Amino acid sequence: MRTRSIVFLILCLLTIVVVPLQKAEAKSNKDMVVLGIERIDDYAKIFAGKRVGLITNQTGVDHNLKSSVDLLRTKVQLQAVFVPEHGLFGAATAGDDVKNDKYEGIEVRSLYGDTKRPTKDMLADIDVLAFDIQDVGTRHYTYVSTMAYAMEACAKEGKMFVVFDRPNPLGGNYEGPTLKNGFESFIGLYNVPLRHGLTVGEYARFINKEYHIGADLQVIPMKNWTREMLFEQTGLPWVATSPNIPAEVSAFCYAATGIVGDMNISVGIGTTKPFEYVGTPWLDKLAFAAKLNALEMPGVIFRPIAFMPNYGMYAGELCQGVQIHITDKRSFQPAHVGAQMVRLLMKDYPQKDLFPKRSSDGFKIDIALGESSLRYAEIPLEDIFNRWDRENTYFAEKVQPYLLYPLK
Repeated sequence: MRTRSIVFLILCLLTIVVVPLQKAEAKSNKDMVVLGIERIDDYAKIFAGKRVGLITNQTGVDHNLKSSVDLLRTKVQLQAVFVPEHGLFGAATAGDDVKNDKYEGIEVRSLYGDTKRPTKDMLADIDVLAFDIQDVGTRHYTYVSTMAYAMEACAKEGKMFVVFDRPNPLGGNYEGPTLKNGFESFIGLYNVPLRHGLTVGEYARFINKEYHIGADLQVIPMKNWTREMLFEQTGLPWVATSPNIPAEVSAFCYAATGIVGDMNISVGIGTTKPFEYVGTPWLDKLAFAAKLNALEMPGVIFRPIAFMPNYGMYAGELCQGVQIHITDKRSFQPAHVGAQMVRLLMKDYPQKDLFPKRSSDGFKIDIALGESSLRYAEIPLEDIFNRWDRENTYFAEKVQPYLLYPLK
């Protein structure tokens, strides 16, 4: 009898613990973010009887990691897949040409290399061109430029353009400089902040109207996403957006050190922590870490380290520097962190050639930053940051009509 009583007691305790957990899980699933691609049945009329092309890559997956290509081919007449920089599987190195190919019998058409815009011939057998790619939330990244060029081509050829929306992994905040006229490039075409705070669908709505693209645009929105969400709160799996953005934290660090990587400084490319490491063979790691930590920037600690890149800048050389440890993503200000790093390097190493030039006019860092202010030591950072804040306020007002998701 005693044994039966103990078993009964254990079962009662399990019922008390497990049932609430099951209810909590059900509530969590109900509130989980639903991607645009997962709502295709709700928008089936858009694709009915139409020949469809899809711009996507390895990030185009649903909650269960099923490819958007495989999802679409069972529901629409999928004619071709179009791919951006890094290719369909994200394997090509940054800057390398992406070739045309086949995927399980479907033609794969490259939009990176000699042809960055869909040509008339590429669109001849397409009625609707769709876009399903995870962006990183930082302006200096090529996927939204591929989207913009495709929107222009569709407007010219009279094709509908559809965006399956996805979260901004950095949330809905705006930070850093707005790109200035004269600094446009394929890594930044429009006057948006460095941390632009938009989903790809909102970005498409904004540029379509403000830059007079005039595409027949349809955005298939997400459900349950709000602007203050961190990526881990979405319930979505993270898929490396490119070879050097392997993890969600990489996207946050990229927003800080992407500009530093356009100096003669390693940002960990060729290591297991791209964009988290910053250093060179000649840097004083202890002094650099101490001075960065003394600034008491919110949400981040800098740890002195040594690392050796296997490829990229300073490949095979022992580098001294810091690792970025983000302690609070909500208060972390990546654009400010990157700017402080640039200025500290300028101050402590004035004898070093820190800023490589582009093959054409100008400096690499200016194109990524969207302006040239950081290279001029006589301009106080406080003045620069105050101006950035004003630019962000103006942008927030300007972009308001194009937003699809609220602040909760």
